[in-house]
Amino acid sequence: MLSKFQAYTALRLLCLALVCAASTPAPAAGAPQEIEVPAWFKNSFLDLRDDIKEAAAANKRVMIYFGQNGCPYCKRLMEVNFRQPDIVDKTRRHFDAIEINIFGSREVTWLDGKTRTEKDFTALLKVQFTPTLLFLDEKGDIALRVNGYYAPRRFMAALDYVSQHNERKVSFAEFQKGYLQETDSGALHDEPFFGKAPYVFDRRKPAARPLAIFFEQKNCSDCDELHATGLKADLTRRLLSRFDVYRLDLQGGETVIAPDGRETTAAQWARDLNVPYAPSIVFFDGRGREVLRVEAYVRTFHLQSALDYVASGAYLKDPSFQHYIQARADAIRSRGGGVDLMQ
Repeated sequence: MLSKFQAYTALRLLCLALVCAASTPAPAAGAPQEIEVPAWFKNSFLDLRDDIKEAAAANKRVMIYFGQNGCPYCKRLMEVNFRQPDIVDKTRRHFDAIEINIFGSREVTWLDGKTRTEKDFTALLKVQFTPTLLFLDEKGDIALRVNGYYAPRRFMAALDYVSQHNERKVSFAEFQKGYLQETDSGALHDEPFFGKAPYVFDRRKPAARPLAIFFEQKNCSDCDELHATGLKADLTRRLLSRFDVYRLDLQGGETVIAPDGRETTAAQWARDLNVPYAPSIVFFDGRGREVLRVEAYVRTFHLQSALDYVASGAYLKDPSFQHYIQARADAIRSRGGGVDLMQ
């Protein structure tokens, strides 16, 4: 004989299964590859107020995964990170993981009590990259936001940072230093297109070109890879020629004049901007307003897409970077070109 609670839980799961089955269309020919989340992700009714309370009652926190089919970085998260036993164990012990499809139509209820589709909820939270992970505290505040794919060791740092409730003690950039035991060049890379000091980015008087700031650091294998691949491509360099481009040390003490005219240091400005990752690229328009940032592992196609999105002014017409990437890929294919999303 089932208890009332058991019967209620079984009914919830049955209803959820029926809703998912009814709302999931059969895959069309040529449709993007489906990215399946692990079976241990929570079967949520997407009332996130309830999810946050349930997680807190179990001494856990909520991790919201924003993804989409056909996303190679989402696939890597699922097939690399979430197949490592230590990552799976830590995630399951400390978090309730919930999936959101950035183009989905399921209804999501947020802290304001309003119900939106997954697509509209994605726009509300300004999710521009997949995967994006939002780690929520017990009140529903964002303890950490991961915009893009983190390799396993950095991802483990993110899990520890949030599960240990470090968000009010130290920045994530500082916290993860002890996790970055990498094989790297140990040097900051220079490029001919990087502007030199003095680092005056004052945009109180509008500038003619957008600004691209590369935050890098020594002992950074991802920085080494970026310079060896994406920044060597001819198209990347042509796109960068449309920007004022500078490279700053994420931990550096060099003097910087920020776009608002404030004098600071490279390290302090990075902290003020909440830059959690090296390399990161923060884009500002001619008036000094931030319009986009790349702050996770990135390959050449997505790097060039970000540069094109800002340089062309496309962000002014289409606030969804993901829409822009898809349209750009389709345009390249229509001209007979190939698109390798992990190039």
